[in-house]
Amino acid sequence: MLVALQSVFSVILMIGLGFGLAKARWFEGGASNLISRLVVNVALPAYMISNLMGGYDRPKLLSMLPGLPVPFAVMIASYLVAIGVAAVLRVRKDRRGTFQSMFSLSNSVFIGLPVNLLLFGDASLPFALLYYIANTTLFWTIGVYGIAVDGAVRNGTQKPSLVSASGLRRILSPPLLGFLTAVILILLGIKLPKSIMDTCKYLGNMTTPLSMLFVGIVIARVEWKKLRFEKDYIAILAGRFIVTPVLMVLAVRWLDLPVLMKQVFLMQATMPAMTQTPILAEAYNSDTEYAAIGTSLTTVASMITIPLYMTLINVLIQ
Repeated sequence: MLVALQSVFSVILMIGLGFGLAKARWFEGGASNLISRLVVNVALPAYMISNLMGGYDRPKLLSMLPGLPVPFAVMIASYLVAIGVAAVLRVRKDRRGTFQSMFSLSNSVFIGLPVNLLLFGDASLPFALLYYIANTTLFWTIGVYGIAVDGAVRNGTQKPSLVSASGLRRILSPPLLGFLTAVILILLGIKLPKSIMDTCKYLGNMTTPLSMLFVGIVIARVEWKKLRFEKDYIAILAGRFIVTPVLMVLAVRWLDLPVLMKQVFLMQATMPAMTQTPILAEAYNSDTEYAAIGTSLTTVASMITIPLYMTLINVLIQ
């Protein structure tokens, strides 16, 4: 437990550094966008290739696959709960898709992956990626569709199609392509030259510090004067940090899966809402401020919930 808490403290220190530098105006203009693009397009794909190909062979890789349906099932169940909660609370119809996405889908790559690597080490990477595959697939399909519907309702335009070529392109993001590339090479028994593996390792090492700095920047930009504890936001916090983790505990507690896989899945389920949510809300002309406040609020709250769940994880999952 002490090691886990020390790892969480490292996370908080890096986020605090990002927060302080943002307040000191180090990230004016497009600097924060540059960090985001570096992590998603360069560091994460390189990290996945380096760590998967450096530590996994074909049998070990195939042994992970039975765990893949679990995050899909939990997130779909959480999304269905979110639909019911939105109806009961009478969430505005032009906010429901955004609400449901923030309630049920987590930031499994920008925050979840680095946090798991700090807490559990490189052995957690494949399990974190299984959750990421499910999360990114659902976010860029039903999640984005819901946000787009919000925009259509808000502006009185035609509702979009759930299945589209642009949606497929978003699912096939650089981190996922990096993961798939590594998996294919491992299954084919192909090894990359040492120079390429070393390059991937050095670039991949940027993932955690840059991600945590970016989270600090996001928190520093929260406009607290606009924050109102509406019932929507309370429900989103409950969905992110209570409902979805409880569903995950119920799903994995009695399954015959590796303990580390269960722990990683639970920690991924407790992460804040996707940072891309406000960006997509802006793109689809839905309520951008609503998405930004909800996302930022869950990000700030995760600084409390991450150490809390790490303290309780051995009790919740055995």
